[in-house]
Amino acid sequence: MELEQSAALDAESKIADAPGDHKAELRLWLRLLATNTLIETEIRRRLRERFDVTLPRFDLMAQLERKPHGMTLGELSQRMMVTNGNVTGLVDRLLAEEVISRKQHKSDRRSHIVSLTEKGRKQFARMAKEHEDWIAAMFGELTQSECVALTKMLGKLKTSVRTVAAQN
Repeated sequence: MELEQSAALDAESKIADAPGDHKAELRLWLRLLATNTLIETEIRRRLRERFDVTLPRFDLMAQLERKPHGMTLGELSQRMMVTNGNVTGLVDRLLAEEVISRKQHKSDRRSHIVSLTEKGRKQFARMAKEHEDWIAAMFGELTQSECVALTKMLGKLKTSVRTVAAQN
C-alpha cells in the first residue's frame, strides 16, 4: 500500500513539474488517485490501531448495516466490488466471532442471507461514529459548499466514466 501511495504521489509531483506535458484530465486523475490513496491508507491505519479491524471487514459490516434484513454473499460481493471468494473468507471469520449470522435463503436453497447480529451492530456503531469523525477531520479544510460542489462534480465525472465504459 505504501508503495502505491508513493508511486501515485511521485507521478503527481512529476506532472506538477512539467504541466505542459500532460492533459488536465491526467493531472486530475492522478490527483484523485493520490488523494484516495492518502485517505484510504489513513483509514486503514486507524481502523487497525483503534479497533484491530481491516477496511474490508469494516466495509462488509457497513453494507450489512444498510440492509438490516441481510443480503446474499453475491449481493455483498457486488456492492463491495470484490469476488465472492473474498466475501466468503470475511463472512467465515465474522461468523466465527458471532458478529454476523447466516441463514438459508427462503426461496433459493443454494444461497444464504447474512446479517449483523446485535453484537455486530454495536461493534459497527462504535467504529462508524469514529470513522465519520475521521472523515470529517480529513475534509476539514473544505467548506460545506465546497464539499457539495465537489460531490456534484465527482458525480458528473462518475457518469462520464460509466458512459464511456458502456460504449466499449
